[in-house]
Amino acid sequence: MTATPAQRNLALLLEELDIPPGAYERAERRYQNLGEFFGSDRAQCARFSPHIYPQGSFRLGTVVRPLDGGEYDLDVGCRLREGVSKTAYTQQQLKRVVGQDVERYRAQRGIEEPLDEKRRCWRLAYQDELAFHMDVVPSIPEDAPRRQVLQERMQFSGMDAVVATRVAQHAGAITDNEDDNYDVISAEWRVSNSEGFALWFESRMRQAQLLLERQAAQVGVTIDDLPAQRWNSPLQAAIRLLKRHRDYMYRDNTDSQPISVIITTLAALAYRGETDVESALLGVLERMESFVRVAAPHVPNPVNPDEDFADKWDDPTYAHLYLEHNFRGWLLQAKAHFAALRSAGSETLLEAALRPFAVTPGRDRLIETVGAAVSAPAATVEPSGRPWANPCRSR
Repeated sequence: MTATPAQRNLALLLEELDIPPGAYERAERRYQNLGEFFGSDRAQCARFSPHIYPQGSFRLGTVVRPLDGGEYDLDVGCRLREGVSKTAYTQQQLKRVVGQDVERYRAQRGIEEPLDEKRRCWRLAYQDELAFHMDVVPSIPEDAPRRQVLQERMQFSGMDAVVATRVAQHAGAITDNEDDNYDVISAEWRVSNSEGFALWFESRMRQAQLLLERQAAQVGVTIDDLPAQRWNSPLQAAIRLLKRHRDYMYRDNTDSQPISVIITTLAALAYRGETDVESALLGVLERMESFVRVAAPHVPNPVNPDEDFADKWDDPTYAHLYLEHNFRGWLLQAKAHFAALRSAGSETLLEAALRPFAVTPGRDRLIETVGAAVSAPAATVEPSGRPWANPCRSR
C-alpha cells in the first residue's frame, strides 16, 4: 500500500532520529560484560547471585539520538538475589558493596572518569564507539507479602490478572540515599520494578500482535524470541517522536521538561493497537491527557499504583519549575507541530516543520520525501510561531 504524505514525513523524521546501527548491540555487550564481571571471582557480589539487566529506554526500545552529540543513557539494574535482606543489610551497605565492585570494574577496564554516586545509583561514564554513561541501580528482591500486595493493587487498577502476576514477581527494593532509613536496618525501602514495567509495556504493544508477528517473521523468528527493543512497534516509534520534540522544546530548560517515564506511561495507556505510526501518534496525542488524574497520584506507576510519577507537580520544592503547566503546554505544542509536519506538502514547508525536532535532512532527501521540485526558501515559515521555545522556567 502506498504511503500517504504524512506517513512519509513521519518516516523521514524517524529515520533522522534513529540511533547509529548496532547501538543496541553495543549497549547489550556493555551490560553483559558488567554482568560477567559481577559473576566472576573478581567481584565480592558474586556470592550474592547478582543479576545484571537493562532497564529504561534501551530496554523499552524508545531511545532517541541525543541532541548536539550528547551522551546516551544506559540504565542497568543490579539485583543481588541471595544472601542480602532488609533484616541484615541497610540500604547504605547494599549500595556500598555494589559500588565497590563497579569501582573494581572501572579500574579493570581502564576507565579514566571517576565513579560518580547518584541518589539511587552509581554512574560510570566511558566512551568507545559511542559516548555512554551507565547508571547501575542496586536492588534486592522484594519480599513475598509486598509482591502479593502489589499484584492485588495492579489488578484493582484494571491490569489483567495474568500480567499482574508476572509483573509482581519482578518487584525489588532499591537504595535511596535521601531516604530517612538509608543508614539503618529497616523494612521500609523504596519499591522499584523496571523489569515489571517493561513486561507491562510489552503487553500494551501486543495490542498490535498481528503486526508484530509479521515483522518478527521477516527476520525469521517468533515475536517472543525477538527482544522487545527490536519489535519496532508503532507505540515505540510514537514515543521516540514525542521524546525528541520534548528534548528540543526544553533544550535550554531541562529541569522543567516532562520526564520520559510520564510520556512513556501516558502514551502506552493511550495506545489502542494502531498498526501504523501516524495513527498511533494521533491517537496517543489525543488521548494521553485523559489519563492524567486531577488529584494525586496524577500519573500512577502502572506496576506500583501507589507511586506517582508526577509527585513533583504538587511539591512546593519544585513549584518554581511549573511542572504540570509545562507538561500541558508541551502537549499542546506537540499537537500543533505534528499537525504541521503531517500536512507539509512541499520541500520548504517540510523543512520548516522539522525545525522543532532539530532535524535538518539534505535538500535531496526533502525533495524525495515530498516528491516535489526544488522551491525557493521561505525564511518566514514557522509551524506555529515560537511561543513553544520559551516554556515556563525557574526564576
